[in-house]
Amino acid sequence: MIAQIFHWWLGVGLTIIGVLTTVALVAGYLKKVTLPQYPGKRSRED
Repeated sequence: MIAQIFHWWLGVGLTIIGVLTTVALVAGYLKKVTLPQYPGKRSRED
């Protein structure tokens, strides 16, 4: 019984970690690759 509950919570934790890792990778990609292509008003040189 305890093993089943432990495995369920382990799965929940790993799922959350996986989702957060995916979001972090996408955000890092956008920051590193996409934003330099389209600079905003603050980063433009006059």
